[in-house]
Amino acid sequence: MGAATSVSSATAVLVEGATQQEITAAFATFSPEQRAKLLGALMPSAPESKYGGASRGDAKDTDDFKYFTYDACPAFTADHKSLMAKELAKVWDELKDKKTGKGYTLSNVIQTGVETPHLGVGCTAGDEEAWTVFAPLFYPVIKGWHGYDPETSTHPVDLNAENVVLSDENAALFSKYVVSTRIRAARNVSGYGLPAGATDDDREAVKVLLTKAFDAFEGELKGTFYPLEGMDKKTEDELQAEGFLFQKPSLRNLLTMAGAARNWPKSRGIFHNAAKTALCWVNEEDHCRIISMEKGGNVKSVFTRFCEISKTLSTVAESQGTKLMHSEKLGYLGTCPSNLGTGLRASVMIVLPKLNEHVDLLEKICDKFDLQPRGSAGEHSAAVGGKWDVSNKQRLGFSEVQLVQKMIDGIQKLIGFEEQLAAGKSADDLAKELA
Repeated sequence: MGAATSVSSATAVLVEGATQQEITAAFATFSPEQRAKLLGALMPSAPESKYGGASRGDAKDTDDFKYFTYDACPAFTADHKSLMAKELAKVWDELKDKKTGKGYTLSNVIQTGVETPHLGVGCTAGDEEAWTVFAPLFYPVIKGWHGYDPETSTHPVDLNAENVVLSDENAALFSKYVVSTRIRAARNVSGYGLPAGATDDDREAVKVLLTKAFDAFEGELKGTFYPLEGMDKKTEDELQAEGFLFQKPSLRNLLTMAGAARNWPKSRGIFHNAAKTALCWVNEEDHCRIISMEKGGNVKSVFTRFCEISKTLSTVAESQGTKLMHSEKLGYLGTCPSNLGTGLRASVMIVLPKLNEHVDLLEKICDKFDLQPRGSAGEHSAAVGGKWDVSNKQRLGFSEVQLVQKMIDGIQKLIGFEEQLAAGKSADDLAKELA
């Protein structure tokens, strides 16, 4: 298919049973708007779902997406893996008729988990109030996912990068082993619907507010905002090559069946600074996804930049008569229960050739320091080139500084074990030190 391929002809390719390679090639020729139309054809616009839901004219419906209403608690199957599916029956009668002031219902909360069975969490918030109205469902899910009890706990906040300890000695050590460092988290603006429940007006207002924040960035943070709507192919290809272009809606992720991909790509976009060390995604899963990154292992530098971005967003929100969504119990609020609290993922890409030969030991070290290792060759397998992505496991119940410090301390320990293995010490002896 050439660049002039129409949406209808690409849809025909899908219907006629083309190979994945043919589908991918056809999809690659499309503009963001054309892709949205094609995906819209695959969205749940039919009047019924496979699990008892029916389209009844939700006020948030759009041409490319219809919300479902569930008159009874869905009959979950063995394919349904989510915590929502395990908890829903216990609270169905209590919550079935509730909705937020913006009209977000229990059916809206659960739709993504009902219609996308493989999801692990399986529920979403469509606005700030949903976290209170549907707390009897959200709280058990949060406890199951994070091991944190919102009923009895409060979430700490610390965005002072000076509280992070990274000695000159450790910084030099990190520079030897760490290829790159990245810290990201979500921020949402109070008063507007979250993507799963937002109106077009909500989305546009959030975009306008966030672009004001981007305009307020100073020094190294100054950069450019790129709207997805109307984006030319050259810019799209460049952002894609950099790894900056965020994920387009698919039927397997949380966004599509939650309604968060309605009217894609309207009012969505990407900001990055000139040095490409600060990145913000607008109106994807959350209002804003902050990403601070750079080559090498200067974690404190990356965290300092992250804090500056977060504080600027907060300051601009307050100057516009609002604030960032936050609660004492749940920390920073967003669309998915998995990204509450700090919502923070601090990670390094690190080369550990010796530990790569002893994956069990690497995983034990990471587990001891509440870290999550991800190799390129899949779970419990050695990584290609010994290159691992290692990040904090926790999001909720610890402050930003605590989680970044845990990551630093754990990486320091990983490097120490790597060097002991290189010096000839056995993996068995090192494993005993962890006991």
